Amino acid sequence: MNPTPDEAALKALATDIRTEAERLGFSQIAISDVDLGAAEAGLQRWLDAGFHGEMGYMARHGSIRARPAELVPGTLRVITARMDYLPAHSSSTSATEPLTASPPEPPTADWRDAEWARIADPQAAVVSVYARGRDYHKVLRSRLQKLAGFIASRTDPGVVRVFTDSAPVLEVALAARGGMGWRGKHTLLLNREAGSMFFLGELFIGLPLPVDAPQQEHCGSCSRCIDICPTRAIVAPYTLDARRCIAYLTIELAGSIPEDMRPLMGNRVYGCDDCQLVCPWNKYAQTSPLPDFAPRHALDSSGLLQLWAWSETDFLQRTEGSAMRRIGFERFRRNLAVALGNARRSLPAGQVSQQVIETALRAGLTAATPLVAEHIRWALTQSPGTTGSDLSGSLHQAQEHGQ
Repeated sequence: MNPTPDEAALKALATDIRTEAERLGFSQIAISDVDLGAAEAGLQRWLDAGFHGEMGYMARHGSIRARPAELVPGTLRVITARMDYLPAHSSSTSATEPLTASPPEPPTADWRDAEWARIADPQAAVVSVYARGRDYHKVLRSRLQKLAGFIASRTDPGVVRVFTDSAPVLEVALAARGGMGWRGKHTLLLNREAGSMFFLGELFIGLPLPVDAPQQEHCGSCSRCIDICPTRAIVAPYTLDARRCIAYLTIELAGSIPEDMRPLMGNRVYGCDDCQLVCPWNKYAQTSPLPDFAPRHALDSSGLLQLWAWSETDFLQRTEGSAMRRIGFERFRRNLAVALGNARRSLPAGQVSQQVIETALRAGLTAATPLVAEHIRWALTQSPGTTGSDLSGSLHQAQEHGQ
């Protein structure tokens, strides 16, 4: 067993950890202490308001989420690792461009334009960017375990444990405390050099490594994420009512989607990126050097009817190793039924696509579970040609915000 290193050795080790993390494909490392007292109070207020919806696990773990040293006894530091996930074919602005202390002006054309165009197409199936490739849990965990092994080869870490969105960890608070960025008004971590299009993973470690200084927040008076949200889920700056969030409705919610939420979901069938797409800081979103996050099975370009045609076998085969697998075939069909109903309402009356969609929905009733059948019947009641909450709403809002 190696002796505990002194202060100089700990500083050198922290530098070596950053170098090894970069070699493993991580974009940035932040080191924080374990004091999350301020975040604990905010978490309790959020839970008391019921904003976690049916995510009972959020309440079950309670305050331990804000107490890393109780979650893993012996923890002295938390190493947060950032991994960018924007696919390599996306265009982004170099982070070497001059940065300002306030949000940069959004670009006139970049990778986000293609995303807005798909959201505005009633027949497109929109899957959140992060979920189109390999399951990020697998990618992060394997590399974090290698990083943990590297640390153990250099010294006795006392305790070391890997987390990848799989335990009660307040990862945004930890990352912010370690200087990786600040909590945006949409509640995601924002980074001046990388926006928010990245995953976070953590190493809890029993070494008193030197910590990184927190950053100031740079959202200023900007409220674009709040204004753009289709369901008004961001009920106040830095406060998300998950029960209204499309990511929650399409992924976390197991049962029936509330009827008043369905028209607002548009064609988003797995997650939602609107608050990130409109954020000026995502001008600097960085592409990933890893092939793992490249879109699979045309999930960046498929239409609703293409995915509706998948059998359960198709779904299981094509979501193998994907984050989408977790929702199962029934929820997948439920989400598609809602999106097809919204497409019916958004398309002009008499268009051939209207009849094709209706025929596909009626055919889907034959073997539908009660949950899916309920959403199909709702979709069939959506009147063609009405405006209401049409799918172009988000694009129009984005244009109004200077996107």
